[in-house]
This record gives sequence, C-alpha cells and structure tokens, in this order.
Amino acid sequence: MSSDVRHTTMLGRRSFLARAAGVALVGAFGAACSAPESRGTLRFYEQKQEVIAYFDKLLRAFEAEHPGLSVVHDSTSSIAPQFVRNDPADVGCFNANLELARYVERGQLSDLSHLPSAATIRPDIGKLAEQYATFPGRTSVLPYSLAAAGVIYNRKIFADHRLPVPTTWTEFVDVCTELKRAGVVPVYATGRTTWTIWQGLFDYSVGSLVDTAEFFRTMKELGTDVGPDSEVSFQKTFAVAMERAKTISTFFNADQAVRSYEDGNLAFGKGQAAMYLQGPWAIGQIALVDPKLDIGTFALPVSENPNDRKARVNVDLGLYIPQRSADVPAAAELVEFLMRPDVINAYNQDNLAYATTKTAPPQRDPRLAGLQTYVDRGAFYQGAGTFIPTSIPLGNYLQAAIGSGDFDTMLRQLDADWRRLARRGATT
Repeated sequence: MSSDVRHTTMLGRRSFLARAAGVALVGAFGAACSAPESRGTLRFYEQKQEVIAYFDKLLRAFEAEHPGLSVVHDSTSSIAPQFVRNDPADVGCFNANLELARYVERGQLSDLSHLPSAATIRPDIGKLAEQYATFPGRTSVLPYSLAAAGVIYNRKIFADHRLPVPTTWTEFVDVCTELKRAGVVPVYATGRTTWTIWQGLFDYSVGSLVDTAEFFRTMKELGTDVGPDSEVSFQKTFAVAMERAKTISTFFNADQAVRSYEDGNLAFGKGQAAMYLQGPWAIGQIALVDPKLDIGTFALPVSENPNDRKARVNVDLGLYIPQRSADVPAAAELVEFLMRPDVINAYNQDNLAYATTKTAPPQRDPRLAGLQTYVDRGAFYQGAGTFIPTSIPLGNYLQAAIGSGDFDTMLRQLDADWRRLARRGATT
C-alpha cells in the first residue's frame, strides 16, 4: 500500500478538506443537521476476495478521518440476497456486469452524478458501465478499477526463437506455427475451467472485429427475430471471429480439456508455453510460481490491420449506493474517500489494474506495459461473453466446439438460446 494511504489518519490539511467535502455531501443529499458524536455504522460490500485485506485497511483509514462513524466490511459472494431482503449494503463495490445491471435498470441505485468524484471519471470508461443497463437521468455506478486483458507471453521464449510480437492475424498464426514446429506449446488453454475459454478465446477473437456493445444493443432490439437473416446474429456477425477461434484452438496444449485455471498458471509459470490468453488476475498467480519470469502482454490481432487491435477490458470494480441505504449522506462520504486520487490510484497500481479517472497516472508495472497504449486511447472493448446471460452455457458450448472443431453449430445454438430467452424477456 502506498505511503499516501498509510498516512491518511494524520490530522492535517488533507483530513480537514476530506471532512469539509463530507459536510458538503451531506448537504447535497438533503441532510439538515450536523454530525452527532456517534454517527452509526455503514455496511460496505466488496466482492473481490483477494483484496479484502486491502480494503479493510482503507476502511480503517476512513474511520480515522470520520470519528463516530464505523464501517463493517461485507464480502459475501452475492448481492442478490441483499436486494431480495430489501437490505443492501450502504455502499457497494462490485464488477459492472449483467448481475449489477438488474438493479441499475430497476432504479434501485442512487444517482451519483452530483458527487464531486463523478466529474473525474473518464467519459469513455463511464460509458462502459452503462453498456449493460442505465436508468434515465441517473449515474448509478462510478467505475473504480479497470482491468485490461490480452495475451500474456514469455519474453524469453520469444527471444530464444527470434519471434516478434505479432501485430496482424497472419503474423500471429506464423508465430504459433513456428513455435509448434519447434516443439513449444504456442498457447496454453484451460478448457476444464469454462470461464477461461470464453474470457480468452471467445472474447479476444470477437472483440477487435465486432463492436460488442452495439451488437448486443441490436440483439436486444431484435429479440425473437434473431436468426441467420436478421440484421445481426451470432451466426452471421461472429462467423469470421469464430473461424479465428477455431484456428487458435489448434495451437492449444493437447490436454487443454482437462486442465484448470490453476493448472494453467502453474504451467505458464514454469515456462511450459509461450502464450496464455489471460488477464492481470493471472499475473500475480504466475509470479507465485516464478517471481522472476519475464513476461509481457499484447492485444490479440485478429485482422490484417494493426490499427484494429484492441484490449479486452471490464470495469472490475464499480461503486454504487443503493437507494435503500440507511445513511445515504454518510455512504456518499465513503464513496468520495475511496475516489480520492491518493486512494484510488494506489489501489489500481497495487492490484495490476488501471484507474478510471481523467488524471490518473499510467500503470507502472512493466508486465502490463503492452496494454497501456490501448487504455490511454480508449482502444478497448468489453468481452462478448460478459453480455451473454449465465442461463446460456457459453463455456460448455465452447468446450464442445474446441473438441469437435465445429464452431458453426455453437453459433446457431447461441441464436436459438437468445430467441428462447427473448420470449421470456430474459436477455439481460
């Protein structure tokens, strides 16, 4: 943790300004009285198990700056029971996805547009959180942390075989072919853990060829009319992308179907493959195997135009305040604390992610340098798999397609499933 965060408990100009901002927020949210000596308890929900200890330290720092106000850290696995019981946490910190979208579109989250920190969010990143759902006139979620994913590669293997980082589809296939000829596994895959193949193979193959947000917006409009002759469909729009995916799968390790995510991190950490279609969450696990392994990242090229390359991103964490929070003004103070530059920037640097604000510094970890330029210029997309409801077993379909080489059947099945869900009004 950065020294800025460690010293937030010191009384000084920063603490004074933070409290002053808190008072202003209370006014903005309609509070009419000053804070009592004991202000009560906030519940803070955060979904990422690997950063529980990190956020615990932040919450204790917040308490030190806000005497009389305590925060309970809730890290249960799902937000649904909270909303079903009409008892959501006062502040949520959750992945912007279809699950959170349910509560956005139902108007169950407060409008955060008037918070000072809302004006600091990069507009292009703010739009990412709105691609799943919006509520008229509201900013329901403030993107907190952006994860950018691409191809993780072993620099030593590339150097030993005098291979360049590919910038076009043909170059990528040539690199894979040369590695396979040399007896090196070009791409390590972990088909037993289904999310890894839709996050990697499926999303990466689609993202630089298809505008995923626009595709799924149109798919929702079409609903039950989706099919081979509709304006867009999985069969038609994803056809070229899945041809790419089919080719990539021929360069996988032979035992990919029985290998798990943990197996992949271990194997790649031991230098048993040249490339790995994974995100920054895997880098820390790889480092546990070999902290000195020299790795880099690049965006998968799937066209012959290098300018088409984009990074797969997701709003790994977004902040929200449910309308049913017991203390919305105090919840807003916590959001403003977490959005403070010294806090949000330190979190993202320490956790191999990218900050979402306009003035944030670049990610300094050299292992992620290959994706920095894409984040800087907004050359990114949210994975197609993240727009597909969990009731459609995309991962299982991919397992079958990789095994048989028949990706066309998978695309037809996806269209059929989409029509089925559309009849039930369940495509979100």
